[in-house]
Amino acid sequence: MKILAIDTSCDETAAAVTEGTKVLSNIIWSQASLHAKFGGIYPSLAKRQHEERIDFVIEKALKSAFPKITNHQSLITNHITAIAVTIGPGLAIALEVGIKKAKELAKKYNKPLIAVNHVEGHTLSVLARSRNSKFQITNYKFPALAFVASGGTTQLILVKEVGVYEIIAQTSDDALGEALDKAARMLGLGYPGGAILEKMARLAKAPAERAHLHDVSSRQAHYNLPVPMIGQENKFKFSYSGLKTAFYKLIELTKKKGLGKQQIYDLAASFQDKAFQHVERMIKKTIEEYPVKEFWFGGGVSANIELRKRIRNICKNQGITMRLPYSKKLCTDNAAMIGVVAYFKAQRKEFVKDFEKIERVPRAKIIDASP
Repeated sequence: MKILAIDTSCDETAAAVTEGTKVLSNIIWSQASLHAKFGGIYPSLAKRQHEERIDFVIEKALKSAFPKITNHQSLITNHITAIAVTIGPGLAIALEVGIKKAKELAKKYNKPLIAVNHVEGHTLSVLARSRNSKFQITNYKFPALAFVASGGTTQLILVKEVGVYEIIAQTSDDALGEALDKAARMLGLGYPGGAILEKMARLAKAPAERAHLHDVSSRQAHYNLPVPMIGQENKFKFSYSGLKTAFYKLIELTKKKGLGKQQIYDLAASFQDKAFQHVERMIKKTIEEYPVKEFWFGGGVSANIELRKRIRNICKNQGITMRLPYSKKLCTDNAAMIGVVAYFKAQRKEFVKDFEKIERVPRAKIIDASP
């Protein structure tokens, strides 16, 4: 079963071809540099760019998956089993571009259409495997706890089995990725800033007694910032608005004393440390309440090396298997993860029955994917 998958949920135009959980191609065209001057996503620009690039991205995904076949119309007819597309959550006018194109292709080539939840894509991204992999991942055990952390989502999800989910904890305000981006913007590091903030944090000063250690995890925060929701983990909520406000005040205070490069490095490390302590405490509490056999980590923030280390230590201490996407390309928004979800949905015969009724769902929840 080969699936052509499309994702236009935000500012990446993405298309992929998957076979089962194997990724044959995964093409992403990012608009990040175009939105940087606005300090965030400019919706009408995102839609326009998706419309201009989607045909090119789809064609490139097909070429990459089937390099020896030049006639792409016959390729879809003869080699693609189904079309899959993200319907939400995401930016509404961006989502509609991908949905429109998927419906168009499904009608033209008489292919079944599969509607996919974007968060479910990040959740199952850890099950994807490269096209050169000889073995399919089949030894995963349930229940698993998935942590999806991206620009718009921060959720701990109990995966009872593929397709059956329960949201255990989610953010009450900013998502983790959004908070990291905003912290970077406050420091003048540009947009998107999460990855830049991570690089700056690596340059923070380590305590004198640990100066010989270069591992990021050995470095401690030098500035006094609050750990969000400390002592309130039983509420099962993430919150970053208070930390963000405290960080802004700290930056303004530091500016009066002089804000040089080293101060920026140390501030970045301090914010990241407190944000991640919040995550650690929430994960530990959740595992106490919901014993699980595996931990899955997906979404853009799953590319962060420091957070990976912290979560890996928790899993090691708890004897829990940790799974990450095999490539950092699968951490960001992409279509390959959509194809992986579509494969499992196709096995359950979950196809769109009426193409005209498929609509964008900007605030879709992963539990909507459960039967």
